[in-house]
Parts: sequence; C-alpha cells; structure tokens
Amino acid sequence: MIEVRPEQPDDWWEVEALLDLCFAPGREALSSYRLRDGVDPVRGLSHVARDGDGTLAGAIRFWPVHVGAADALLLGPIAVHPTHQGEGLGGFLIQEGLEAGRNMGWQRVMLVGDAPYYGRFGFARLAAVEMPAPTNPERVLGHDLVLDAWRGISGPVSRWGA
Repeated sequence: MIEVRPEQPDDWWEVEALLDLCFAPGREALSSYRLRDGVDPVRGLSHVARDGDGTLAGAIRFWPVHVGAADALLLGPIAVHPTHQGEGLGGFLIQEGLEAGRNMGWQRVMLVGDAPYYGRFGFARLAAVEMPAPTNPERVLGHDLVLDAWRGISGPVSRWGA
C-alpha cells in the first residue's frame, strides 16, 4: 500500500537523496534548476509517496515560473525509487499533480522531458517557449490545465518573481 501526501519541510533531504539515486550526477547543473534557485515549490502540489513501512517510494515537485508574460507550473523533478518502478506510481503522481494544479487555479504546466512518455498525459511540444540554455527545444513540453491555456503563449521561461 502506498500513501501519497503533500511534501513537508522534513521530507526535503530524503527527497533530495531519492533524486540523487534516480538521476545522473550533475542533475543540478540543468537549466531547469536555475529556474528553481531561491524559489520554493508550490505548496500543496509537491507530493511524496511512501510505502507501508514509511520508505520513500516516489516524489514529485511543481515550481512556479513565468513564460513570457504568463504564469505556469514547471513539473519536475519526478522520481520513483527503483524498487517501485513499473508499478504506475510515476503516472499516478503526474495525474494527481495535474488535477491538483487545475483545482488550485493554475492554467498551464510545462516540463523538460521525453515526449513519448509525457505525451500519454497530454503533454505536447511547446515550439514557441524558450527554456534557458542548454536545453534541447524538442524536450520542452506543455499541458493545458484549462482549454487552450498555451495558445498564444510564447517567449523565454524565467524564474518566479524575476
């Protein structure tokens, strides 16, 4: 049995350890991390999943960003412990996060990732959105939380509050 709940401040370092386990060294050098520097994840959208003995099984975080003049959520990172991969936990965290973002009044979500994987959740390439370098533009994907939320949105992605 897996329990999913909002991430609390006490979860921070355990989530960071999971991210270190699941991602290559140097993950914090990615451009998406520059957008997160000095910005807190969106409260109530970032979640942890724990198995029956309390071990961290997965985590997902959402961050506020600006895209041109519009606000958006930046999904990521999302990680599932290797002992729980293939169980659908990552997909569940994504779907729950998207629904929670919609319920909180957010209109759009973006991420940097693999289109074949994230396409099944409704993400598609954002050709007019410019992530800071070095980011492969083919991997910049967006999802509408409300109808046509990405229509007409273009420009650079910048840190929240910048």
